[in-house]
Formats: sequence, C-alpha cells, structure tokens
Amino acid sequence: MKDFFYGIQDLFVNYLFLPFDALRKMQLENWWTANFMSWIFIIIGMVAFVYWMLQLKKYNDNNEEDKSVTSHSYL
Repeated sequence: MKDFFYGIQDLFVNYLFLPFDALRKMQLENWWTANFMSWIFIIIGMVAFVYWMLQLKKYNDNNEEDKSVTSHSYL
C-alpha cells in the first residue's frame, strides 16, 4: 500500500508538475512570462464579469424581475 502512495507522489512530482517547475525557474528571468497563466485567468474573470453585468442590465431594462416586497414587510 505504501508503494501506491509513493507512485502517486512520483507521478505528480516528476511528471505532472514539470511545467510549473519550469515557470518557477523562468520567474527569475522574466516575471511577465512566468505569470502568463495568472494573466489568462484574470482576463477570463474580467470577460465573465462584463458578460454577467451586461446580462443583468438586459434583464433589468426589460423589467422582468418582480421587485415587490412580499416576504419581509420591514424592508
């Protein structure tokens, strides 16, 4: 059973994390290229945010939401 877990460790450390080790070494040379995955995720998040806000504005402009106060009278 111990060998099974060492096999999983070997798979991740020696094979699956090699690209991240290369990025870690590249950081000393050029910070921008070393963090390109972070920039991609930030861009994806910004695009998703803008899309979501445009969808909310579209539904708000159509007055499709029932904004009447029914559940809490104190609001």
